[in-house]
Amino acid sequence: MIIKEYVVAGKKRKSEKPLEVICPYDGEPVGNTWEATDDDVEEAAARAAAAADGLARTPVHERPEALRKLSALVRENAESLSEIVALEAGKNVKEARAEVDRAAFTAEVSADETSRLGGEVVPMDVHPAGEGRIGIVRRFPRGPVLGITPFNFPINLVMHKVAPAIAVGAPIVIKPASATPLSALALAELALEAGVPLEAVSVLPMAGPRAEALVGDDRFAVLTFTGSSVVGWKLKNMAGRKMVCMELGGNAAVIVHEDADVDYAAGRCAAGGFGVMGQSCISVQRIYVHGAIYDEFAGKLVGDAEGRKLGHPLDDDADHGSLITEGDAERVDAWLAEAMEAGAKVLCGGTREETRYRPTVMENVPEDAKISAAEVFAPLVVLHRYDDFADAVARTDAGEFGLQAGVFANDIGFALYAHENIRVGGVVVGDVPTFRVDNMPYGGSKKSGIGREGPRYAVEEYTEPRLLVINREGLSS
Repeated sequence: MIIKEYVVAGKKRKSEKPLEVICPYDGEPVGNTWEATDDDVEEAAARAAAAADGLARTPVHERPEALRKLSALVRENAESLSEIVALEAGKNVKEARAEVDRAAFTAEVSADETSRLGGEVVPMDVHPAGEGRIGIVRRFPRGPVLGITPFNFPINLVMHKVAPAIAVGAPIVIKPASATPLSALALAELALEAGVPLEAVSVLPMAGPRAEALVGDDRFAVLTFTGSSVVGWKLKNMAGRKMVCMELGGNAAVIVHEDADVDYAAGRCAAGGFGVMGQSCISVQRIYVHGAIYDEFAGKLVGDAEGRKLGHPLDDDADHGSLITEGDAERVDAWLAEAMEAGAKVLCGGTREETRYRPTVMENVPEDAKISAAEVFAPLVVLHRYDDFADAVARTDAGEFGLQAGVFANDIGFALYAHENIRVGGVVVGDVPTFRVDNMPYGGSKKSGIGREGPRYAVEEYTEPRLLVINREGLSS
């Protein structure tokens, strides 16, 4: 059993409200923590507010030193961290190891960003009134950060919020997903071991209403949230004057044109659609395939899906684990049945055992059916046929979400056309929208959120520019 106390301004605590963590694959206990008390939550907020000015003035060299040590500690403890991630999130341990490695990389990149926290000189004498004056812009932390994180990447997405805050010298309070708090608490322990100031980090398992109260708390200057669109936009309306960065839901589409390498495109779409049981905001969900290669592509995708093995999260021979709850699996069943009533066909999969859902490929799905138009968050992809590339782009862009899109087409003109006409945060050419390297700008448009993650871009969200104007004439000679 994994036992982790929660962290209040660098101090470990427990309460009289135990929180048991269950493996979603088999319902077996993973470990325990405790739900933070109201007093602890208040103390964390107060300590963050009190520490903000002091942390902002910490010597810059201390921040990358702590972040690089944190990265090294994550790598040193990679196997135990991977086991925690796998068991509490239900993902295969190979996927968990990849996530832990990404978390170490995110810390490294955040360390590099401390050396780029510069500014600029603004020419003031572009107007006669500015003669004899110099303008200098520097960036300063906005203040304490409130981070709310999801279950699907319970260590790397926490790192994406914590490491940039350390980089800029801002205290952060994290509310981890209730299903997966142990990974965040393990990361907090390593951050403190790495020398991060005590007041810089709090990790507090808590109920949603208590977290909502913090969202409206003016002591926090930044809200960074990753999760569902419904919850995200609700929180934005409660956030008041805060800077808000939200990475929300998606409904990622791929276009596979007739000149694509069918073997490669099918393999990448399978990896992007079925990896982590499809529980990623940029998981492949809709695939628009040119009619000339549709049957060949569909056959290869189905073959890949049918060859994938589900198994216990710690089984190295398995490819995938489970969905996070049986309720989510039941929702997928309902959406699939709705689509089939409207004429859709299941090419493979479509079955489950409790939380374990078989990789599923469907066709003839109406584009307004939930399983095509909403965020399915499961190992399920739908195939749509097209004959005209512009039509495929228009259909890819249709709908409420806009996180990332993928395009397999060898004509650079098609790549540019897709980039100009699909309203998403990123268009990935020659690969699936599920591709992400952690230093890149990551975020969406429409219902998929506002702002961008990735250490450099989070640093910009967490800081604000401040202008200094110096008038030479007004200085003593």
